[in-house]
Amino acid sequence: MVRETKSSRREFIGVVGAGLAATGAVAASGETSAQPAMPEHIVDFHNHYVAPSWKLTNLFGMPPEARAIWEKINANLQSEKELLGSLADGNIEARVINTPTAFIEDADGKIPPDAIRRINDQIAALIAKRAGRLYGLATVDAFAGDDGATELTRAVRELGLRGAFLESAKGDLVLGDKPTRPTLAAAARLDVPVFVHPVTDPQLDRRFARSGRLGVRFARGAINSAALINLLEGGTLDETPKLKVVVTTLAFGGVMLAAGFGDGQRIRNDAPPLARRHIYVDTMGLQPAVIRTAVDLLGADHVLMGTDWPVAVEAAVPKRLQKAFAHAGLNAAEQEMVASGNALRLLKIT
Repeated sequence: MVRETKSSRREFIGVVGAGLAATGAVAASGETSAQPAMPEHIVDFHNHYVAPSWKLTNLFGMPPEARAIWEKINANLQSEKELLGSLADGNIEARVINTPTAFIEDADGKIPPDAIRRINDQIAALIAKRAGRLYGLATVDAFAGDDGATELTRAVRELGLRGAFLESAKGDLVLGDKPTRPTLAAAARLDVPVFVHPVTDPQLDRRFARSGRLGVRFARGAINSAALINLLEGGTLDETPKLKVVVTTLAFGGVMLAAGFGDGQRIRNDAPPLARRHIYVDTMGLQPAVIRTAVDLLGADHVLMGTDWPVAVEAAVPKRLQKAFAHAGLNAAEQEMVASGNALRLLKIT
């Protein structure tokens, strides 16, 4: 059991990839002549890339049955060729990429002192070569206080990165706690979004990893939800009302809970415009019921297409989106917003 727990702790991102197959089971009756056309433009907001110069550490302690899968994921994760090829394979116009530090941390969860700065320089160099196809988010340690804010400012103003990739928690801290507020304030000041990504919380992991991969997903979703709720209820958004926060589909339970109670009701699309909180969620899994509920709760203008590449490798994305949108009942304007418009607007891409 200890071995499995270590594995799940290193199995950092997007373990919901298996759920992507669920949407393929939509009824054939949805494929009628009235079905909406496939989205013309698709921008995938949720993608990961680690430069080849880094030694990946996430295979440490991984069970043999999972190792082969993650070896392939790791190979794609560090391949510029596969990243670019995935655009053509999936018929995706552009990907927004980030680099999670969990792939390179040591057994104690530490990374080299200059790692974050180097990561952002590498992402900036890559997107400069692939303008219009790749866009980058800055990896930032929001728990580093003013240092996090300084690096985000450098990454946006000097490197041209278009937002921040932040972990939901670190140690006993959760995003929204006092040490993280300088980075969040900097994001609001720079008018760039923050992508709040799940992490493996040791306590939740020990409790739920015994239930296998679904338990790991639940634990990671719980900490992603905890970050969202802490931001809503802890006063952060009172201090930074213009902050734009994107959470993953794993945090969907937190989104639904927050939308019904307390200050979280202000995330809903029926909140007064001046009071509305700027909370967004991605579509990881491309499940019609999730997309429909997200649109009903947050508004179509607050839902972003995201797949979690390369953990989830999606071919023929336009067809999958077409089916999902049809079964979710989205109209043409809503489809355009989710498929690309919201990401382009958030990232200020024209």
